Amino acid sequence: MSETRSIVFPVPQAPAEPLSKREIAAVLRTNVLAGFSRHAFEDDVVASRLFSFHQILLNRADSIRHVLVDNAENYRRTPATIRLLNPITGTGLFLADGDDWREQRRVVAPAFAPRMVPLLAPHIALAADAMVAELSASTGEIDLSDRMAHLALEVAGRSMFSLEMGEFGPRVRGLLRRYGEHLGRPTLLDILLPLAIPAPRDFGRWRFRRRWLGLIGEIIAARRAQPQSPSARDLLDLLSFDHETGAPIADRRLADQVGTMIAAGHATTAVALFWSLFLVASVPEVQERIAAEVQPLDLGPKNAAAAIPHLTYSRAVVSEALRLYPPAYSIVRLARRADNAAGVPVPAGTVVQIAPWVLHRHRRLWAEPEAFDPSRFLPGAPAPDRFTYLPFGAGPRVCVGAQFALTEAVLVLARLVQAFDIARTGDEPVLPVAAITVQPDHPPGFRLRHRSSRKR
Repeated sequence: MSETRSIVFPVPQAPAEPLSKREIAAVLRTNVLAGFSRHAFEDDVVASRLFSFHQILLNRADSIRHVLVDNAENYRRTPATIRLLNPITGTGLFLADGDDWREQRRVVAPAFAPRMVPLLAPHIALAADAMVAELSASTGEIDLSDRMAHLALEVAGRSMFSLEMGEFGPRVRGLLRRYGEHLGRPTLLDILLPLAIPAPRDFGRWRFRRRWLGLIGEIIAARRAQPQSPSARDLLDLLSFDHETGAPIADRRLADQVGTMIAAGHATTAVALFWSLFLVASVPEVQERIAAEVQPLDLGPKNAAAAIPHLTYSRAVVSEALRLYPPAYSIVRLARRADNAAGVPVPAGTVVQIAPWVLHRHRRLWAEPEAFDPSRFLPGAPAPDRFTYLPFGAGPRVCVGAQFALTEAVLVLARLVQAFDIARTGDEPVLPVAAITVQPDHPPGFRLRHRSSRKR
């Protein structure tokens, strides 16, 4: 186990038995994470029914691999997933299917290939330096949840679209936050009704979609209005034209892609950064070990890429934060045809759920699964099975920006701990809540003290 104290942070209490339909409706309104019973964290397979739907929760690595990789074509997005995410992503990469998805993935993937990390690292370092300067000028209690959302959006805008997001950032964050807190939470009718029949909240989602597309249109127009070097290409350049024919991509399709990249590109990293900072602020010995690791390193724009391989412990802390608080808490698929997922019968029409929130805390898969222990991810530790640790999904649908998001979180965490001693201002429990991503139930306060002043 770890060389640090074994610390368990509060989470929604798991009920002893599966919830009734009335109880399911209640947790859908409040916090889906409270709906997983104790059986979910102990059993390999949990089967249930919700009205006419047959559901299976999979916690077996071989079965998960079958669904996400070996027979991925048999498992599509559920109508509820489409209903909840379409207002943000439209028909962009996240919800596209079949040949359309393969073409979109082919266009986008090169921009996020591992070889691009050294090119993206300076953008991350610049934004991190700007955040350090901003935080150095702040006094009193600081809301790091909001600051990390601001930083992640700025990195997304600069690195993907060569655009500073100062003008648009507050509007983007405000729209997405309000959507996640209300319209992005499923109701029973969202789950039960076919897409052809509007659910009551769909009308609000359609209004959100008009506002979202309008804002994305403004961002694209601002980017196009900027003078661009013929030799400098960013993600917008890649998305704007069909690579085979050279024909321009339709404005609506381009808006869906940009909206997907902005929303997904900053939301995942922002929550990963928040939870990482929350954890290190709560466990001083972990924070001091990061500080010792980064003290001799130059994390500025010119040398950030070279420093990445030396951030071994910082990366382990982020990886453990992603285990305890996976941004995408649930992956849900609908079986097109009857199947057998490595020994688990899956009738046609079954809703198959793979929940990183459950998988990462499963009692058969992890030692002390509720405890914060970065040593799980240090070199020499037994690596978790690829299909029991899924912070970014797996298979063909794995998050295209996973490597970028992980690099950003590690670099920013390292830079902030290099600059500041970070502590919480209170000890009130902070509970994770499912709201598109895994968010804190309230923004806790933090106190930052510059490390150069600690001995004065």
